[in-house]
Amino acid sequence: MSDKHIDAVKTVKHAQKRECEECVKIGARWVHLRTCQECGGTRCCDSSPNKHATAPFHATAHPIVRSFEPGEDWFWCYADGVAFEVDGVEPAPSHS
Repeated sequence: MSDKHIDAVKTVKHAQKRECEECVKIGARWVHLRTCQECGGTRCCDSSPNKHATAPFHATAHPIVRSFEPGEDWFWCYADGVAFEVDGVEPAPSHS
């Protein structure tokens, strides 16, 4: 699979902390974390009550997020509605 969004991912943007930046501000909890591959922000997934990871796509059209869950190396493209893996992309460090 190849398109302009997926092809734009050359190196993985890493989360600074294992938390949803927006949930921390409002004292909320999250289910899973996703890191935006354009701005590097880490926010909660759509299974979380506040669905913060989707906001950058709607506000700024940042299309690609990467799962920040241990053992997961997949990306999601909001623009195309597809999950994918990228060969040749610098792997993210594992976090415990």
